[in-house]
Amino acid sequence: MRSFAGLAALVAAASVFLYLLSTHLPPGPARGQPGPEGREEGEEGHEHREYRLKFPSDLDELRELAEMLKFYKREHHNYVLLLFCSAYLYKQSFAIPGSSFLNVLAGAIFGPWEGLVLACLLTTVGSTFCFLLSSAFGKQQVVQRFPQKVALLQRKVEENRSSLFFFLLFLRFFPMTPNWFLNITCPVLNIPMHIFFFSVLIGLIPYNFICVRTGSILSEISSLDDVFSWGTLAQLLAIALAALLPGALIKRYGKAHLHGLDGNGPDRG
Repeated sequence: MRSFAGLAALVAAASVFLYLLSTHLPPGPARGQPGPEGREEGEEGHEHREYRLKFPSDLDELRELAEMLKFYKREHHNYVLLLFCSAYLYKQSFAIPGSSFLNVLAGAIFGPWEGLVLACLLTTVGSTFCFLLSSAFGKQQVVQRFPQKVALLQRKVEENRSSLFFFLLFLRFFPMTPNWFLNITCPVLNIPMHIFFFSVLIGLIPYNFICVRTGSILSEISSLDDVFSWGTLAQLLAIALAALLPGALIKRYGKAHLHGLDGNGPDRG
């Protein structure tokens, strides 16, 4: 009960902070200031529109939010950056699905390279926060709510314990298991934090790159299904299989090495 109360207090505090941040937007650029395509911003009435910030749930909402934040970013880059980072960490830390929307938004607002760096850093930091929160408050709840999934993942982790880092890379490169579920489950599986941290940092680069690249051409796509075409999924699968190869070699060598020692090694009783 104490654990649940502590987690609820953290969620409430973070929610209040994000709400206050999103409802106190600074004034936008002045009327008549030229926009990115030579039009005056006043022509589109940005300064007279009241925006209600919320997490996007479809492509139209994503486009509208990206347009509004790019408008404010022209004069309030640091504020928009703080708002975006806070929203991203909020979703990642509390295992709220839908980070792909924010990755696409990063590309739309900050461009492909700055957006990629932001997405990779925020994904890693937010996932680590989620790992710590699960370790402190949610281990029993995770096992009780997902007993079969946890048991299956536990068996796979134990089978690949000798090449754990590469196995985790495979899971991140080709996300057959949702990332938020891995974040809350890894403490239950006794994954060391340093292995978890670097597997997220490196393993989600391809996924983040695809989403951020899509965000940079947001106006040209007609559906979020375009983000993950069959070609894109094939590329992710190829990367994931390449990540498994070093682990498979290590595992095979380790078994052969131990087998060679079975008859010649010292008797440890």
